[in-house]
Amino acid sequence: MKTVLGGIIFWQGKVLIAQRRHDKSQEYMWEFPGGKQETGESEEECLHRELWEELRLKVKIQQFFMENRFAYPQGEILLKTYLCHSLQPEINWMDSHEQTRWVDIAATADYTFAPADRPIVEELRRRQHDVLTIMGASPHAE
Repeated sequence: MKTVLGGIIFWQGKVLIAQRRHDKSQEYMWEFPGGKQETGESEEECLHRELWEELRLKVKIQQFFMENRFAYPQGEILLKTYLCHSLQPEINWMDSHEQTRWVDIAATADYTFAPADRPIVEELRRRQHDVLTIMGASPHAE
């Protein structure tokens, strides 16, 4: 089983979502950006590396959010997600995605997420008030 790290990244109360490229598995589906953990790499190191490689994005990792085990046809993954603060608002470079968007947590319901991300999206919406409080954004801004 592969361990995959995903960043639930916030900027001014909005969360970053990324649409997978057309030539990748789960094409055109949305996800929280991140990637596979390499041998000997900590979860935090992996998340920082993947976000830099995929989006040239620097973040401050706040805390662990949740994990989800999911069996895709090509193999099982363990997706571990962390709440993060973006250190920059613009995404000017993308390697593995068609596009990115900053959206309200409630608006994630309007996007088709990759299957492994769906329980995380549901939990994020369920815990929206607590998450926004943790991340220092006003829950009333939603």
